[in-house]
Amino acid sequence: MPVIWIPALLRDLTDGQEKVEVPGTTLRQALDELTTLYPELRTRLVDEDRLRPDFSVIVDGTASYLKLRQSLSENSEVHLVPAISGG
Repeated sequence: MPVIWIPALLRDLTDGQEKVEVPGTTLRQALDELTTLYPELRTRLVDEDRLRPDFSVIVDGTASYLKLRQSLSENSEVHLVPAISGG
């Protein structure tokens, strides 16, 4: 199953879990499963049916521009990367 790595700032919503294995062949399916397990994550990660713009996605070491349409394999590692702002 794909593994989703949870950023430190969201781990309070996953009972401290650093990574969570969820089924899914697309990022949308995997995030649906993740937010079924941890419903409070939905508003932090997804806005309507889009990934919130303050997160980037790295799948298997490569930045994904497909966002929720990104395909996943059985062994995919997904990193949710919060945007960093500054001046």
